Amino acid sequence: MYLRHRSGPGREGVRALEGEYGLFIDGRWATPPKAERFTSTNPATGETVGSFVAAGVEDVRRATEAAARAFPGWRQTPAPKRGEILLSVAHRMRERKPELGRLVTREMGKVLSEGLGDVQESIDFIEYMAGEGRRLTGETVPSELRSKFCLTVRQPKGVVACITPWNFPTAIPNWKIAAALISGNTVVFKPASATARCGAEVVRLYEEAGVPPGVLNLVTGPGGLVGNALVEDPRVRAVSFTGGVDAGREVYQRGAKGLKMVHLELGGKNPVIVMEDADLPLALEGVLFGAFGTAGQRCTATSRLIVHEKVYEPFLTMLTQRLDRFPVGDPLDPTTGMGPVASADQERKILDYIALGTREAKLRYGGEKLRGGAYDRGYFLQPTIFETAHGTRISREEIFGPVLSVIRVGTYEEAVRVANDIDYGLSSSIYTRDVNRAFRAVGDLEAGITYVNAPTIGAEVHLPFGGIKNTGNGGREAGSAAIEEFTEIKTVFVDFSARLQRAQIDAESAA
Repeated sequence: MYLRHRSGPGREGVRALEGEYGLFIDGRWATPPKAERFTSTNPATGETVGSFVAAGVEDVRRATEAAARAFPGWRQTPAPKRGEILLSVAHRMRERKPELGRLVTREMGKVLSEGLGDVQESIDFIEYMAGEGRRLTGETVPSELRSKFCLTVRQPKGVVACITPWNFPTAIPNWKIAAALISGNTVVFKPASATARCGAEVVRLYEEAGVPPGVLNLVTGPGGLVGNALVEDPRVRAVSFTGGVDAGREVYQRGAKGLKMVHLELGGKNPVIVMEDADLPLALEGVLFGAFGTAGQRCTATSRLIVHEKVYEPFLTMLTQRLDRFPVGDPLDPTTGMGPVASADQERKILDYIALGTREAKLRYGGEKLRGGAYDRGYFLQPTIFETAHGTRISREEIFGPVLSVIRVGTYEEAVRVANDIDYGLSSSIYTRDVNRAFRAVGDLEAGITYVNAPTIGAEVHLPFGGIKNTGNGGREAGSAAIEEFTEIKTVFVDFSARLQRAQIDAESAA
């Protein structure tokens, strides 16, 4: 017997405020008896945001069984009807956007405008995917034979595991869940433990919108146990994972043993190139937002700044002067420019890289943990800038924090060479007034995304998102390409000639 939580005001199946959250399996919120629990905390204050079940292998088994049972019925539900449920989710999310945005900020630490943006991105993508329910396009092509019709159709894969990180705790889950559901799959969702409450609230909205029992299931707990159990379960036919390279490689290897389709969105070390003819004030705004928005905790964050030598010193002076007026503090304060990093582990990793940087490069700005008063309750770091040669560890390895490596170059060709000489290839940017150079950069930069006169962050939901090299294994999320991750292509031949026709058989030799 599993214990069902008492509902809070207006919250069926989940306690309101700072209560305990269970697992969501087969349409029910429940806590296994004697279950161990863990908490998520506010990285700015240390307060507890929620308490969650540390699921075990048996819980994962029950979740995948529920998803497998629900799959035939959900698959047969007309895709436009599935889209109507998604529209209901988006409507509910829009109504609760202020509340959800504050929750993102409290649990993850990004400033409130970005927390609200996280939720808005979810809304936009769910609405976009709802429309795909009236498309799910295949293609028709002519046959080489008479009286024969050839086409392709899309079919769902089955049970899908969606494993998501903490830095976009509503947007990335919805990128995966909405695309998987509109395609006719059923889902077992494991959010990052650090933002488990955001994950639970996302699932609650789908429940309220009428997703049938078993179609969407939530299991919380450590990735090493819960995530691995999901990836290795034979009923799971596809895995969608966003996270670090090392974890992604392990997920890929485990999934390959079961011949599963595994989609990986991993890290980045994204460059902004500022050429000598750039609009420097515009580039300054882009670099500030790209490098220090979300405290640098985006896979698309600007972590390398490649500057032409003719504007190198003036631009760095502009940047450091602007940082002198860049407020770091309470992320719920609308005047704050940057909040805390997400956790003690994240803070420790970033400080280790800063210590490394002071040994192999020149510290130009920041480099300290902020202390005193409210800072002592959270994980607050100064925005940090290093002047470095290309090839240092801080210029090559993903730090995932507010640390920017600045590299001087003498030509466009050198800038592109430095930008490309890296293990990652997610996002890239160039600031220039030369339209010919801009279009050259679009072809020359080795990345899944290139911006011209804009920062490396700011993807739009109706366009594909993803990268090359160690950034992933080639798939794309968002846009119409999101459907490809969660569908199989079936080729259909309809012969209405009323006689045997043999494709690619030479008529004369057959006679």
